[in-house]
This record gives sequence, structure tokens and C-alpha cells, in this order.
Amino acid sequence: MDMAQYLAAGVFVDCDSPQLIAFTKKAVKGEADADAAILRLYSTVRDSIVYDPYVSLADPANYRASSVLAAGRGFCIGKSALLAASARVIGVPARVGYADVRNHLTSPRLYEMVKTDTFMWHSYTELFLSGRWIKATPAFDRALCERIGLKPLDFDGATDSLFQPFDGAGRRHMEYLKDRGAFADVPFETIKADFITYYPRLMGGGGLAGDFRNEAVAETMTPPAPPAGEKAG
Repeated sequence: MDMAQYLAAGVFVDCDSPQLIAFTKKAVKGEADADAAILRLYSTVRDSIVYDPYVSLADPANYRASSVLAAGRGFCIGKSALLAASARVIGVPARVGYADVRNHLTSPRLYEMVKTDTFMWHSYTELFLSGRWIKATPAFDRALCERIGLKPLDFDGATDSLFQPFDGAGRRHMEYLKDRGAFADVPFETIKADFITYYPRLMGGGGLAGDFRNEAVAETMTPPAPPAGEKAG
């Protein structure tokens, strides 16, 4: 396997950004051990960058590591790109992976826009540690998780950390449906095309106005009941 592509700067995993390099150095705090440094990077990206799916999904800046860092907020794809880029800065091969999931945390307004509890292209980061690829998902920040009663997703550097299967009350929270594979850089055009097809209302504007953290709920939204006299399809 050619590891060079997982260490080089990409259009979206832009590990050559001076601001991103500075962010990485500050986060690892001089830690020389790569595994320990990755754990610091994971928690920093997870918690210092606000999870916000209300950003414009049509804007490529929200998929780019350095832009997400500058904004201080982003959704799962941008945050995973940021973790991958930061890992490359310290010499750890990294790539971005994707899966379709069900029971992703949402908000009433977001559900109203997408009308589904299936979310395509949910992103994680794959890190090459101890001779193998390990998955880590830095999407949901600690403050958001604590607000909705969800345990923050931890990463130990040795086992895959994909999503929380249950919320804090033991209710099913997220379910893995389909693995879309891992890439050296964010496949923006492919993702955009699918989002336009399946989430057209989200792709038509500049994102949802408002504060996702204050509107978020941990359980799947229930589809609206059909009008009286009609059967659910």
C-alpha cells in the first residue's frame, strides 16, 4: 500500500495549512509518542470544534480541514478531515472514511428538512497506528453530548471508535447501515451529488439558521402521522 498519499496534503485534508500546523503543535503539547499525540488530537478536535450540521452542506469550505478549524465549527465530514489533516502533520498516515447510519442525533427542524432518520456519508477518520488502520469519530463535542444526555465517544488508539449505539438512558441511538470506504481526500463531488439527490432542501440554501446545540435531541424523530383517513405508505 502506498502510504505517501495518506501523509500528503489534499484539497480538503490540507495538512500544509500554516494555521492547521500551529493548531496541531499546540494540541499535542510536545508529545513525542505518536499514539499519545493522536489521543490528544482526537479529544481536541472533538471538543474544541463545535459540531454543527446547520452549516451549508453545499459550501466546499465546510468540508475542508483548515476552513473548519478557522470557523471553530463543522459537521462530521469537516471534523474528520481536520483530525486526518492533524494526524498527517505529526507523521501519522490518515484517511477519511464514511458510512450511512440510522438514528443519528438530529433536531426537529433538521428532521423536517430531510424527512428521514438515515444519514448518508457520516464521516470518521482512519488512523494508521501500530501497523493497522483504526477508526476514530471526532464529530460530537463533549458539551453537546452532555446537554442531550449522551456519553461522549472516546477513542483509545487501539480499537475502532465509530458511534454511540445507545444514549445515556440505554435507548438505541445510532445504527451502522453501509460502509462507503475510506479515501485519501474528501470525495466532495460524489458526496455533493448524493446530498442533492437525497437531501435537496438542505442543499438549496446557505444552511439552517439557528443554534443546533440548543435544538438537538438524542432520539430519532418520529415521522409525522398521515392525515386522517389516509394510510401510511
